[in-house]
Amino acid sequence: MKNTIKEEAVILVSVLKWLILATIVGVIVGVSTTVFVKTLNWGTELSQNFKYYYLTLPTGLFLSAIIIKYVFPTAEGHGANKVIESVHKGTRIKPLMVPVEFLRTVITVCSGGSAGKEGPSAQIGAGLSSLFADLIGVDGEDRKKLVICGISGGFASVFGTPLAGALFGIEVLFAGNMLYSVLLPSFVAGIVSYQVSSWLGLAYLYHPVTIVPVFSEAFFFKVVLAGVFFGLCSLLLVEILRLGKKTFASLNMSFELKSLLGGVLLAGLTYVFSKQYLGLGIDVIEASLEGKEITSYAFILKSIFTSVTLNFGGSGGIGTPIFYVGATAGSIFSKVLSVDPAMLSAIGFVSLLAGAANTPIAACVMSVELFGPRIAPYAAIACVISFVVTGHRGAFSSQVAAIRKSSSIDIVLGEEIDKVKPTYAGREKSLTKTLRGIWKFLNSRR
Repeated sequence: MKNTIKEEAVILVSVLKWLILATIVGVIVGVSTTVFVKTLNWGTELSQNFKYYYLTLPTGLFLSAIIIKYVFPTAEGHGANKVIESVHKGTRIKPLMVPVEFLRTVITVCSGGSAGKEGPSAQIGAGLSSLFADLIGVDGEDRKKLVICGISGGFASVFGTPLAGALFGIEVLFAGNMLYSVLLPSFVAGIVSYQVSSWLGLAYLYHPVTIVPVFSEAFFFKVVLAGVFFGLCSLLLVEILRLGKKTFASLNMSFELKSLLGGVLLAGLTYVFSKQYLGLGIDVIEASLEGKEITSYAFILKSIFTSVTLNFGGSGGIGTPIFYVGATAGSIFSKVLSVDPAMLSAIGFVSLLAGAANTPIAACVMSVELFGPRIAPYAAIACVISFVVTGHRGAFSSQVAAIRKSSSIDIVLGEEIDKVKPTYAGREKSLTKTLRGIWKFLNSRR
């Protein structure tokens, strides 16, 4: 009895401790996200007053590259990926990362670079959380928890999804696993951060989906096909990001010249195609979710623009481009399936997050927070299928592989997702045997 009371007392103190710490982190991240997003919005509106603002892309990427090379070399990379790396490796996030990422992302996006705002928000939030840990003398596992709270708070407050943001912070670290030990502080930080940002005037994208067909076998099959398609779109996005990284590394020139080349390439592509692939692309995402006509190759070009931006010196997150690719792909594929484009855009929006970021649980919850409960069952099916079809790859290269997505594929668990090399030796028989069993069963039912 005495041991039981002691255990409960320790747990109660721990709960109170994390309620207080996570609330403070939530307030810090909510304020920092608001300042960052409002600055980014102001800069974007100002630059877009000029018709040919995208001609500043070479200068924007060049300046971002200069900051990396001469001010803060360890900041190279995109969005939350550096924070994920620091969590796994146990390295401290230097306070200088906060102003550096703030400045680099504003320069990149305002000049027209295709990148997101959630990655820098998570980086800034994690950096400030790490600084807060230093101030109160917290280290070890508790420091790691505070940094994860910063990721959750940043994602929650930048997109207006407190629950999905909290889950994203603990799910994005591993492909196929979650840190339940950080569940409480992540939820508290996400909810508080979102509330603070809302009070400070951040506006969010909400599109409740009202047109959802009555359940039928035919409609369910269409949702399954959509999930497969979104998984392939996730795979394509990730491979285009990897190709951009390899291309950058293969060029025999200085970092600054590579960034200039990337900026010139983006400006040329914009002149040939359209300005709709630049920046955050929120207007195109909203058009997709409203069921408006979308260019058939929009999701492919956005993937290319994003890969060039992030691999050639630019800074920003990958989340907003993921949503752009998902929403536009859904709108386009709706014509193939003969379903409402707004509904399938909403499903694509979250399914690409599930596949490209390996966060199916966060994506399912996000579908409810952004699009309402009616679409949730179908979004959940598409999200899980997209997650599986994408395979052992992801947009966050520092993410750690924690599961095998098929019993017929073998990988080394615990490796970074970018280093995973699937093998199939000795496992084909298992798959063949299963398929023969299914075929035999179907024949017996005739």
